[in-house]
Amino acid sequence: MKKVSGKKKTGATFTPPALADFLADKILHYYKNLNENVCVLDPACGDGALLSSMYKKADIKSFNVIGYDTNEAYLEIAKDLIRKLSNNTDSQFYNIDFLSVCPNIPDIFDKNIKREFADIIIANPPYVRTQVLGAEKTQQLARDFGLTGRVDLYYPFFMAMTNALKIGGILGVITSNRYISTKSGSDIRKYLLANYHILEIIDLGDTKLFDAAVLPAIFIGIKKSQTDNAVVKPKYSNIYETREITGKEKSYNTIFDVINADKPGIFKVDNLYYEYKSGNLKSNTDKSSVWQLEDGTVESWTSQIEKNTAFRIKDRFKVRVGVKSCADNIFITQLWREEGFEIEEKLLRPMLSQENIDTWNIDRNAIIKVIYPHYSENGQRKVFDISEFPNAQMYMESHREQLEKRKYLIEAKRNWFEYWVPQNPALWEVPKVVFPDISVKPRFCFDKTGAIVNGNCYWICAQSHEEEKLLLLIEGVCNSTIMTKYHDAKFTNKLYSGRRRYLTQYVEEYPIPEPSSIASKQIVSLVERINNTSDKIKKSILASEVDKLVEIAFGLKD
Repeated sequence: MKKVSGKKKTGATFTPPALADFLADKILHYYKNLNENVCVLDPACGDGALLSSMYKKADIKSFNVIGYDTNEAYLEIAKDLIRKLSNNTDSQFYNIDFLSVCPNIPDIFDKNIKREFADIIIANPPYVRTQVLGAEKTQQLARDFGLTGRVDLYYPFFMAMTNALKIGGILGVITSNRYISTKSGSDIRKYLLANYHILEIIDLGDTKLFDAAVLPAIFIGIKKSQTDNAVVKPKYSNIYETREITGKEKSYNTIFDVINADKPGIFKVDNLYYEYKSGNLKSNTDKSSVWQLEDGTVESWTSQIEKNTAFRIKDRFKVRVGVKSCADNIFITQLWREEGFEIEEKLLRPMLSQENIDTWNIDRNAIIKVIYPHYSENGQRKVFDISEFPNAQMYMESHREQLEKRKYLIEAKRNWFEYWVPQNPALWEVPKVVFPDISVKPRFCFDKTGAIVNGNCYWICAQSHEEEKLLLLIEGVCNSTIMTKYHDAKFTNKLYSGRRRYLTQYVEEYPIPEPSSIASKQIVSLVERINNTSDKIKKSILASEVDKLVEIAFGLKD
């Protein structure tokens, strides 16, 4: 037998036995007609952990098993495991890409295409963004499944599994949780709502249940017919690490014990603390909107904020991502100094990055200069003639091979030494609010130095005195505890250890109170004072005052 490693290629990881057992239990809780004629499918079966759990948890010892995997060695392990567990010698294992077996194309004449043969599907498909797979594979997936934009490989798996599942069959699948709360996941959310009675969604958050670079979630649903309009209230729960503890939290042995107890609260597992929330999936008329936990108290609170909202950030400003070179080791890390090049000062610009910005504050001592070969002329972005800068040209030429590997840039008729996302150089000079993409707490800070912004941050700029005042109000609101609470209520996309994502699609939806109100004017005045002092204690005192005024501005406090 071929030797295998502990991790699959193409983004898949082995499912730990405890997680496999948990999913099998969930599926069997909802599927009541298990018998020897039931077909159980795993389309990316790996070493057979999920299929094995189905056998161990089921009341019967024989049913029809079908497994697919592109790795022959894993498949042999799965085959041996299942045959030892059952008396069924008819289990079928195929060393082939499942996506080629159940594509989304309506070709009724292709006998190799299988449809609606599985009663139960249990799966942990690979987590790979299609752009990582290469252009040819991506284009094929796009053709077969009608995919557009930035998607993950489990998107077409969702569709292929649906094609394989019988009407009334049940799907239990572990995937990344990204589709639950991101704009790129809107199409798959709509697809699942259209094709399934969703029974349960469990966002496993940052529980680190297995070795994957993503945060996992479980989806369980029953495939419905296109004419089935029955209303099923989906159960929704999530669990994330928290630092908000009292020391009196109940202890559990495992994360699964917390979920199975199904009692919302904060709990201790292995010296870590987790907040578990449980209820129903919020019903939305907009089928593309992010999925949220239905919570009457929170909804009443957010409604009060909405009532006192004058505009959302996107109504007045554009939330921009920072520059992206796709070759940071050349442009940003000051490699040129190590290699003995003195880059001409005209090409160097100070850069704000997540490492040197904090709430209200920029660490000027930590700011580095980076190569930025772009400038503005009459408000338009231009590119310097690199031949006018001999030191920079020699340095760039020494790394030309790497720079030219950015084929998308070359294909876009850009110079090989440019940034992929340079933004408009004219806008660096105007006042702006900068904040990092990933952070435990809000870190919105004000900048008027003309520094450029790194791609790990976002920024909002003001192009008039009036807009600058609005920007100060936005800075104050965004840094408030109220807006952090609002962010968590509306956008559930967190990373490990409580880190939040401050993506454009979230921040642009932030509500802003009436700028002409007394409270808002006072916020602006206080924010100006915060920005103009380096005294940390004074900043903290003033920030507390801003917090109180934000509550008043939104009608949450008299």
